[in-house]
Amino acid sequence: MVLRNRKGPILDLAMGTGDFSVEAARSQDVSVVIGLDLTLPMIILARQKASKNRTLEKIRFVLGDAQSLPFSNERFTCVTVGFGVRNFPDLTEALKELVRVLKPGGRLVILEIVYGRNTGPIATLFRKAFRVIAPWLGAIVAHDREAYAYLPESVLAFLTGDELAQSMECAGLELVERRNFAFATVVILVGKKPR
Repeated sequence: MVLRNRKGPILDLAMGTGDFSVEAARSQDVSVVIGLDLTLPMIILARQKASKNRTLEKIRFVLGDAQSLPFSNERFTCVTVGFGVRNFPDLTEALKELVRVLKPGGRLVILEIVYGRNTGPIATLFRKAFRVIAPWLGAIVAHDREAYAYLPESVLAFLTGDELAQSMECAGLELVERRNFAFATVVILVGKKPR
């Protein structure tokens, strides 16, 4: 959806195991995907996934920090961040960097778990269940309960979807698309850099 007609290079920031990078590399419009992560183990896992999915030739892997990107101004037509902005030490600085490397008319796409302020009974039940289910699923699926135990706490300490959208606008982006899921606790935000 978002990568349609996104010709040129794409930056997948905080790429983790490379799901977004692999998906972006499958698009014929995308010339190259730069997958950047702060940790070498994630880059190794992402490289293995790209190799398995036959997209390795279209992806370049970079070890780096979102708050000090090693790229020239206005280099990318699109930047994606999947479940990463919540972990940035300084979201304001990271967003400024992302805007800096976007070409005019380029898009920043953020997929994130956010703090939902809905107070209805179903939303309240969902939040309580999330605190129990996330570590449990981490134990079963990833065999690492502790890695997922931090998730509910990090979400509670993070922004709402509205606050994240406002942060993107303060960084100089025009919000062009928003989708909420799971009682507004998961959000996709698309910001466009003015021409």
